[in-house]
Amino acid sequence: MKMNNDSVVYEFILLGLISSWDLEIVFFGIFLLAYSSIMSGNILIVVMVIFDSYLHSTPMYFLLANLSCIDMTISTVTVPKMITDFFRERKTISFWGCMAQMFLLHLLGGSEMTLLIIMAIDRYVAICKPLHYTSIMNHQMLVGFVLLSWVVGFVHTVSQMVFIVNLPFCGPNVVDNVFCDIPLVIKLACTNTYVTDLLIVAFSGLLSLICFILLLISYTVILVTVRHRSSRELSKALSTLSAHITVVILFFGPIIFIYAWPFSNFSVNKFLSVFYSVITPLLNPIIYTLRNREMKEAMIRLRSRHIISRQNF
Repeated sequence: MKMNNDSVVYEFILLGLISSWDLEIVFFGIFLLAYSSIMSGNILIVVMVIFDSYLHSTPMYFLLANLSCIDMTISTVTVPKMITDFFRERKTISFWGCMAQMFLLHLLGGSEMTLLIIMAIDRYVAICKPLHYTSIMNHQMLVGFVLLSWVVGFVHTVSQMVFIVNLPFCGPNVVDNVFCDIPLVIKLACTNTYVTDLLIVAFSGLLSLICFILLLISYTVILVTVRHRSSRELSKALSTLSAHITVVILFFGPIIFIYAWPFSNFSVNKFLSVFYSVITPLLNPIIYTLRNREMKEAMIRLRSRHIISRQNF
């Protein structure tokens, strides 16, 4: 992929979240605290899954650890620059830095969409076919699923970036957001981007909408299946699925709004961008730990082991 020779834009200017210096100082503290919480919360999940024998051998938590890794990376691609930009009057990013940011965001976004579908499959097998759960969701299958999620993410981002990176950019170069995002960047191209616009809607907006609908259908099928068994099983399934449904809504809601109607000038889009790059990765550890009995028990076991090891030392 080579940049078009007619391109003369070597950097983009990001307008950022707000223009008030006093508020930028406040948001600096908020985003720094949020990023620290994102990293510590998701690292805690990964550490617990690795070192707790029960979680390590449970397919759902293996997938959850991979979800945490993706969330941490999504935030790292965007949030550190957002934090440092609060102290900069002129917020710029290089041309290739902008391209790399969009490439990584859609690589990780496509991988997370696929992983959420895989987690829904895992819940379906666990709830509807419990006797065959361990044989179906074995280690080889899980590794294959995770690799598939990254392959889908790679195809998803390359299928868009191959068109965008060759667009001619000759000015203006102002992106009204806190980081580079495809809908806003292609509007700056010095050519007719109607076909590219349609491709973005298809690859991002339509794809995310279809995945969201499929996930809701799958959860509905699970609940309908369980309802015919007993009210106790239905209550247990609702408790398990409520966390997954919450994560799905938080992740897909902003993405669908941004990419299904990406070429309308909504000022709320930058706040939605912040939502799926900051708020969702921050809420995922809370949803999966504070509302999860097995995670709480694993945290207690990990803490007990740490205390015992220190006493023995």
